[in-house]
Amino acid sequence: MKQKANVFALVTLLCLLPMFVSAQTDAFGIPDTLYADLSKIDDYNWKVDISYTNDEWVEALSIPLRLIGGKTRLKGDSAVFTGGRVEKFDYKGFRADTAIQCVTMGLVANLGPNKNSLPPGKGRLVTLFVSSPDKKPITEFTVDTTFTRPNNTLMVIAKRIQPGEPPDTLGLDRKAEKQIIPVWVVRKPE
Repeated sequence: MKQKANVFALVTLLCLLPMFVSAQTDAFGIPDTLYADLSKIDDYNWKVDISYTNDEWVEALSIPLRLIGGKTRLKGDSAVFTGGRVEKFDYKGFRADTAIQCVTMGLVANLGPNKNSLPPGKGRLVTLFVSSPDKKPITEFTVDTTFTRPNNTLMVIAKRIQPGEPPDTLGLDRKAEKQIIPVWVVRKPE
């Protein structure tokens, strides 16, 4: 009986291990959160508002998404950054891959001599528009994070020097701590 209990405890621990290994990380404070608010435009089109809550200055974001529509094929039509918190970012990349029903968005605050950064706060980053290339009604729809080639995963890069009193600074030897894996929340329409 004791051996069964030990085996059960070991199996339970091994099952829970991936949850702790891939948990959200944030060296600066509370875990950041990315929200996907889904809303139906009509039977063939949906919109996804991607919002972000952060408590540190951010330099870049990588947001690869898988579009899930049951048996209906989906494609990412476009992304609108106007009016969002990243509107002034130097690079706002959007790549739709219809073959694997994924969208990759890459956002970089500063590519040159300006001082762009995403300040702490909350609000909409981008609005993604999704449709059916086969002109079939989209009856069920959701999005989830994914991995897209060459090496895109859901990630946020924090600014190395965070303003404040005293400034919160990560040394160059601790650059991995700038990588934040945010919490992912999908909010479906009522």
